[in-house]
Amino acid sequence: MQGKHILLNLLHSEGVEFIFGNPGTTELPLMDAFVVENRIRYILGLNEVVVMGMADGYAQATGRLAVCNLHAAPGLGNAMGMLYNAAKAGAPILVTAGQQDMCIRLTEPLLWDDLATMARPLCKWSFEVNSLAELPRAIRRASKVALTAPTGPVFLSIPGDILTASAADLDLGQPTRIGTRMRGDADVVAAAAKLIQASVNPVIFAGDSVAKSSAHAEIIAFAEAVGAPVYLEAMANTAAFPSNHPLYGGTVPRMTPALRAVMAGHDLLISIGADLMTQSQATGIEALSPGTLVVHLDDEPWQIGKNFAATAAIQGDVKATLPELTALVAGCGDGRREGIVAKLAAVRAELLAGVDAMAGQIPLQSQPVLKLIGELLPADAIVVEELLSSGMNTVRHLVPAVAPDSWFGMRGGGIGVAIPQAAGIQLAFPGRPVVVLSGDGSAMYSAAALWTLAHYQLPVITVIFNNRGYRILKQRTRAIGGHSAETDTYVAMDIEEPAIDFMALAKAHGVLGVKADTLDAVRAAFLAALASKAPTLIEIAVERGL
Repeated sequence: MQGKHILLNLLHSEGVEFIFGNPGTTELPLMDAFVVENRIRYILGLNEVVVMGMADGYAQATGRLAVCNLHAAPGLGNAMGMLYNAAKAGAPILVTAGQQDMCIRLTEPLLWDDLATMARPLCKWSFEVNSLAELPRAIRRASKVALTAPTGPVFLSIPGDILTASAADLDLGQPTRIGTRMRGDADVVAAAAKLIQASVNPVIFAGDSVAKSSAHAEIIAFAEAVGAPVYLEAMANTAAFPSNHPLYGGTVPRMTPALRAVMAGHDLLISIGADLMTQSQATGIEALSPGTLVVHLDDEPWQIGKNFAATAAIQGDVKATLPELTALVAGCGDGRREGIVAKLAAVRAELLAGVDAMAGQIPLQSQPVLKLIGELLPADAIVVEELLSSGMNTVRHLVPAVAPDSWFGMRGGGIGVAIPQAAGIQLAFPGRPVVVLSGDGSAMYSAAALWTLAHYQLPVITVIFNNRGYRILKQRTRAIGGHSAETDTYVAMDIEEPAIDFMALAKAHGVLGVKADTLDAVRAAFLAALASKAPTLIEIAVERGL
């Protein structure tokens, strides 16, 4: 049997459903094998940004192994920004790249480079396969490493002559899966419980580990026992805590002065799989005050105590460990829970009243649009959010993020992820509505993903909040207080002259485009898109002011 068929057999046995790719000359043997392959589907993206983003979305949404196939050194280079995002999100992806045949690599042929070295900084394991005999062990190891907590991308460089080589009676081995439900050390859990019981005003930060562990029921029970507000981590990527719960407080700000304001009055920080702390920019202020007491539970030891000492440091799976901790602190929050709920409800009511007051404004403000979409969103919908300045820390108050698999964002911060991720997620969940919330600037990084939506008839609804520029950059530049703030002039931060014609862009890629400039038009367009079996792009012109 030839290596190309052996590779597909190995991937099928590892549970692979799709290979996301953009082929080139070094992948031609693999593409030839797909002529007779009926178990794994090859999903075409028009560039590597799209390909990597699709694999990222699929891997995050399912927790299963995604496979991304890139083309030699330039293909890997093109994918690096999205690979960075996938690494930050811990997406279990086997990234492969076709390498030039080994017999000519010493001549440094066209498109050749040391691919394993290129990929290594962003992958848990990176390796170049040097013989067909090595291929089974390499695939087995890579799959195991990608799927073992903390999950993340791995990389294999596969020379073309390995795919064309033949072998008889090659032992393909078997998959290895390491159990994920590791319980935290009982003594440390007990120490954490004592800190929580002694706390007068604790606060909980929830991170991606909660959603990955399907631990909503466990964190809800814990939060209610402690009687503490729950905030999502600064680069919140998932619905780590249901946004409709009375103890939901919002998202932790990415700027440390605002974070200090959230922490004001709290005498204990309890991190349940949350990142402490991803900052957007340097401000000269530490995220936590000196001496802040921290309880930190995470399955990734690197994150615990990385930036701030953990008074009680628990390495363990959230779903397996939280029930024990909850049992030890049961009832300790009974005296404060009602007051915390009332305070959070008042903040939410004030936010919603402000949003309603903006509802009649033209051009549309982003927040009333988000509130409307949240009201129209089906209960089983999946949201892929990349709004930056249009959403910031309030979006989940307006658009529900209720189930662990209902929301995905931009964990790594590299823009352009939303539309490709949505394609991968829709392939994983063909029966569920998938909605992209994106700014115009972000969408243009990966607009070619629209073609993939049309080609495979993936009914993703892509909502573009078009402010014709990079408003987040304008806001941050103004905050510097220099020439831009004095003159209201922002260099290279507007997308106009010409403005992007999103209707023409959608049509060129085979996607229905609809403009909506009023809330009534947004309602009509969104409901029509939900009823459609085809992908739709809705462009909404929103207020450009800062």
